[in-house]
Amino acid sequence: MEDIKFSDLGLSSQIMRAVEEMGFQTASPIQAQAIPYQLEGLDVIGQAQTGTGKTAAFGIPLLEKVDPKNKNLQAIILCPTRELAIQVAEEMRKLAKFMHGIKTLSIYGGQDITKQIRGLKSGVNIVIGTPGRVMDHMRRRTLKLDQVHTIILDEADEMLNMGFREDIETILTDIPKDRQTILFSATMPRPIMDITKKFQKNAKVIKVVKKELTVSNIDQYYFEVRPKNKDEVLSRLLDIYEPKLSLVFCNTKRKVDELVLALQERGYFAEGLHGDLKQSQRDRVMNGFRHGKTSILVATDVAARGIDVDDVEAVFNYDIPQDEEYYVHRIGRTGRAGRTGQAFSFVVGREIIKLREIQKYCKTKIELKKVPGLKDVTNKKLTKVLDQVDNKIQDENLEAMIQILENQVEDKDYSIMDVAAAFLKMSLGEEREEKEPVSRGFEQTGAKDGMVRFFLNIGRKQNTKPGDILGAIAGETGIKGKLVGAIDVYDKYSFVEVPKEYAKDVLYGMENAKIKGKSVNIEIANRK
Repeated sequence: MEDIKFSDLGLSSQIMRAVEEMGFQTASPIQAQAIPYQLEGLDVIGQAQTGTGKTAAFGIPLLEKVDPKNKNLQAIILCPTRELAIQVAEEMRKLAKFMHGIKTLSIYGGQDITKQIRGLKSGVNIVIGTPGRVMDHMRRRTLKLDQVHTIILDEADEMLNMGFREDIETILTDIPKDRQTILFSATMPRPIMDITKKFQKNAKVIKVVKKELTVSNIDQYYFEVRPKNKDEVLSRLLDIYEPKLSLVFCNTKRKVDELVLALQERGYFAEGLHGDLKQSQRDRVMNGFRHGKTSILVATDVAARGIDVDDVEAVFNYDIPQDEEYYVHRIGRTGRAGRTGQAFSFVVGREIIKLREIQKYCKTKIELKKVPGLKDVTNKKLTKVLDQVDNKIQDENLEAMIQILENQVEDKDYSIMDVAAAFLKMSLGEEREEKEPVSRGFEQTGAKDGMVRFFLNIGRKQNTKPGDILGAIAGETGIKGKLVGAIDVYDKYSFVEVPKEYAKDVLYGMENAKIKGKSVNIEIANRK
């Protein structure tokens, strides 16, 4: 398909100005195919994953259709998660930057509903929301549907996976029949097709899969490993390639939790993401990953939907995906925005058959690589240190240091080479030290078995009571209050015990917490 420029699509000057400011000139395949159909008012079924430009694919024609003089609700965009709703709303605001009078509002669970109601009453043209919260506003009659002319379902398969089918069908039933219905989905399972047959009219089907979704600037490799060796192989690859940010995919929630713990015990800054996490926990994990505090994110396929981070340098398929399409979705998380990326897959026994099916489906080459040995890891670290030494020698005046070393060895029975070797060994040792687990020290806190004791710099003199501490921990981390152990409040400080498996959540979650309006410092307690 030949490249189509946005200027060829007959868009308004306001939209073109916004598109140009966002740095876009050529439309992506899904945009080039979907936008003309939607501008004609036709229903559309688009099969596309995150990262293909699908938000602009439905957002641009929607904005062309919305009347800014009409202050009533004209369109609804349904998203599976709060995070995706926020992302879509931000993209829509960028696209509508030069269209005066158009108002958008994102509504989702976990946000004060009275604030949303005030926003809706002030006059909103486009609502971007999760099905549950949209249904809530419909029941309260704070969402007026009589002038809605467009409904868009973004990541429809994910909404079904999360159990929103009944809500979606209720929303589609209550919206005026004379409307345009747009549906985007990464996969097309039978329930999706049932919805399209029931609620769409002669929909145009657009598929952007296989070749167009397989990013050419991603190097793809696989390793033949035994299940018990996966953790060690993953660790070696992380040490050798040193990706800034990594995504690791597992097929089950349980394996995500197990792998996160194993990586943390090896000293890596890893966190997990799966469907059992509360929204507050999910937000904390994602913020840590986006800002580099967490360098490795371990996730299931469903939980990873909506992740939009450009700096991911490597994707690891710890487990081979069950569906060929999911392989494409996974590796598409790296190599974004013109960058290069790497994808590594761990293959166990007969899974090689599934890998061949993936290669055939994707029309791509996944190269077999030998598992790196410990010597390879050591050599990589040595090379890095010696490169740093080379740079130091070339860029700085070391005469004073040389004089110190010569004075040091003058009366010793060792040479400057011995000193250099000792410094090299110390440097490698320090590098390992930096990778001590986050949980180091949890064993020596003076708590009873299975618990970790924390110190807080707040006490009776700040009118702090045990219930205040309990409420803050439960509110900031999402753990149940009954799991929290002994709370001892003294004049100027307090101690609290939590189960070891929640210790890291408490340590991170309470970083910016306040009790009685006072910022709290929380630390691992020392054994008495």
